[in-house]
Amino acid sequence: MKDSADTAETGVVVVFGGRSEIGVEVARRLARGTTVVLAARRPDDLEAETAALLDAGARAVHTVAFDADDLGSHRDVVAGIVARHGAIGTAVLAFGILGNQARAEQDAAHAAAIVHTDYVAQVSLLTVLAETMRAEGRGTLVAFSSVAGVRARRANYVYGSAKAGLDAFCSGLTDALHGTRVQLLLVRPGFVIGRMTEGMAPAPLSSTPAQVADATVAALRRGRSVVWVPGTLVALAAAFRVTPRAVWRRLPR
Repeated sequence: MKDSADTAETGVVVVFGGRSEIGVEVARRLARGTTVVLAARRPDDLEAETAALLDAGARAVHTVAFDADDLGSHRDVVAGIVARHGAIGTAVLAFGILGNQARAEQDAAHAAAIVHTDYVAQVSLLTVLAETMRAEGRGTLVAFSSVAGVRARRANYVYGSAKAGLDAFCSGLTDALHGTRVQLLLVRPGFVIGRMTEGMAPAPLSSTPAQVADATVAALRRGRSVVWVPGTLVALAAAFRVTPRAVWRRLPR
């Protein structure tokens, strides 16, 4: 059965990676009066996230099983959400893994797994969602790149290469969507202090999931296609591109 009153104007907000701190924070800021769907591997284990969204004013919160690495399931998951809850207004792709660089240098399967989740799975789902939204005539996609994708560093080049690929794909998809009523916002955060980076020393210009979400939602409301978090990372990224390789290879994470 479809939810109706709230979806007619804004559409459903879906977080793919429904356990993600950033994804849930973004959804909290978009939740008031709308239906939110959290898509995650263990959909029955999202009580805290569901409660937070209801407290933020969501009209309803639903959960659905979603395994980002199972590419063959993407189309059915998206179609099922639309069939049950109505058109997707905003899709937030918040899944991903940091992986272990040292292990990835010795374990080809682990290196491939990082790239599969952080690039290949993102490309698959973005393609399905873009096609679905084009058919519906509207929609917004939110994808998360990283400053790590500007130039892959010795300390995390597997993760950085996946983010670089995703960044390039999103740039091209944004151009492909030009002239339609479907838009894509690419978010480029720096180091984010949260569960994914627990135990790691924060890098300069770090942010929190809440700060990333604030910047993301502000950019959505302004109709932007790219946002850096924090904004001062633009200058740092420019410096990264011209840093001599002899210096670059010695930089920490």
